[in-house]
Amino acid sequence: MCTQAATAEGNLATDATRLPDMTIDSRTLTLSETTFELETGKYYRWRIVHDGGEEFQILSPELFRNSWISQVVIEDLEVKPLGLHSIEFDDEGTIDIWFVPIRPGDFPFWIAGYENRGLAGTFVVR
Repeated sequence: MCTQAATAEGNLATDATRLPDMTIDSRTLTLSETTFELETGKYYRWRIVHDGGEEFQILSPELFRNSWISQVVIEDLEVKPLGLHSIEFDDEGTIDIWFVPIRPGDFPFWIAGYENRGLAGTFVVR
């Protein structure tokens, strides 16, 4: 049995590193970013911008399962989830996901039904 108390210095959920915005272009079916390089234990902000051309569901269940999700911000409204599986755009807008990856690996993300048409990418977490 361990008798030492666990201690931590600092707050992981401050000063988020802002990832490049990922813009979804529904006319050309392209993503502005398809690869994100991350480090475990570092706080990130991922902004997704959608032009509203059609409904898109973005999935990254492996990344979300292996990260601490601090909050999801949708048009200045904050959601503090216990977990996350996907997000969906029904119209144009912006969604920010604030998270800390806790396990290394290559984690795919994709837009449901369009992954074979290039609307997919990878989070590379080291």
